[in-house]
Amino acid sequence: MLILKFLLGLAGLGIVVLVHELGHFLVARLAGIRVTAFSIGWGPPAFHKTVNGVDYRLGVFPVGGYCKMQGEGEFQKAWEESRQGIKPERGTFYGESPQRRMAAVAAGPLFNLIFAMLVFSVLAALGSEYKTLPSRIVLAHDITGEHYPADRAGLVSGDLITAINGKKIETYHEAQEIISLNAKKTLRFTVLRDGTEHTVMIEPELETDTGAGKIGVYFWNDPVIAAIDKNGAAAQAGLLPGDRIVEWDGQPFPYTAALSKIYGEGVVMPPSIPLAYERAGERRETVLNVQPDAKAPIGITWEHIVHKTPPAQPFAAIAAGTGRAISMFAVSARGLTMLFRGVKASKALSGPVRISYMLGDTATEGFMRNPGNAIRAFFEFIALISIALALMNLLPLPILDGGLLLIFLAELLLRRPVHPRFFTAFQMAGVLIIGGIMLIAMYADIMFFVKR
Repeated sequence: MLILKFLLGLAGLGIVVLVHELGHFLVARLAGIRVTAFSIGWGPPAFHKTVNGVDYRLGVFPVGGYCKMQGEGEFQKAWEESRQGIKPERGTFYGESPQRRMAAVAAGPLFNLIFAMLVFSVLAALGSEYKTLPSRIVLAHDITGEHYPADRAGLVSGDLITAINGKKIETYHEAQEIISLNAKKTLRFTVLRDGTEHTVMIEPELETDTGAGKIGVYFWNDPVIAAIDKNGAAAQAGLLPGDRIVEWDGQPFPYTAALSKIYGEGVVMPPSIPLAYERAGERRETVLNVQPDAKAPIGITWEHIVHKTPPAQPFAAIAAGTGRAISMFAVSARGLTMLFRGVKASKALSGPVRISYMLGDTATEGFMRNPGNAIRAFFEFIALISIALALMNLLPLPILDGGLLLIFLAELLLRRPVHPRFFTAFQMAGVLIIGGIMLIAMYADIMFFVKR
């Protein structure tokens, strides 16, 4: 299963990289820049064929790809030969105008963004369905005893969030999405409590391990059983769908999040657990005999709601997909600034190994539950990675697309190419910077798998 997860993840990551390189390839050719090789996959070519001067390759490692343009190494060659400048030829990378080069370089990130727009548009056209809960909350303070923005602002367990910054909220999922994307930004919450609306201002604090915002709430899930696994302890104890648990291991059980309070960090669930429950208004008692090694030790599925979004019409789907992609790009850009505001880079950064695993995990685990939703989640994840790749490549760092755009912009303003020595030093600095980031990401990946 682990190998399958990685293979699926690499395939997804490969699609995103291939889209990026395809952007460079198509626009370079439109700009009159000769492309000498275009490869699907990395490594030595397992197969290749030259068509119209382009060597089309299929790499031994079928992940991603690359686009090689003629004359890309002119600055490096000039520096090695101690020349003061390059000798560009028409049709080569540096033989065309800075504007054409900028178009070819910017096309990679642009294609990634367009790809994300297309994916989100198709998903909007198909509609969606997912399991979630109402936006009723339980304060983390009531579970852990620690204080968070939610309880400091005056929220109480049982409050129903109805709007955030004026946007209507129907599910806990919608509330969490807004909260997680707005760390250190004051939000206006409208909540319903005992039939009365209250408005409070809350600034989500920054979760330094992830870069996400949090206010310190859990979802409120009534402890009503929706389904029983026939092999679990609940079935053996005689529990049935519709039963409401009122006491768990001798403690009140008003919501399912109470399990985190009853069995706090480091507390092992005992093998025998007394329960009190209600069935048809009658209070009953039973005992769970938990088998830790069983596939479903307890075997309870709690009640939830199914949130459905109807399929959108074509133009509405395109508008929704485009808007979502642009919004996520802006959110990702803002998230980058969090690396300079207290986020632990060693935990927040992910390298290609962990990204591949997470992609594959999304596909395989979800497919076992619901194939349709798994495919949707897989492509949503790919779209988000495509946006992240676009943003990363637009950073004004040497060796990235953004660094080249900065060089070509300087050339436009100065009306002359930069000196080979400066260009080479700029690129070398980029190797060191990106290399350092990759080392941190690799360390984060290793620690991620060590802790699993």
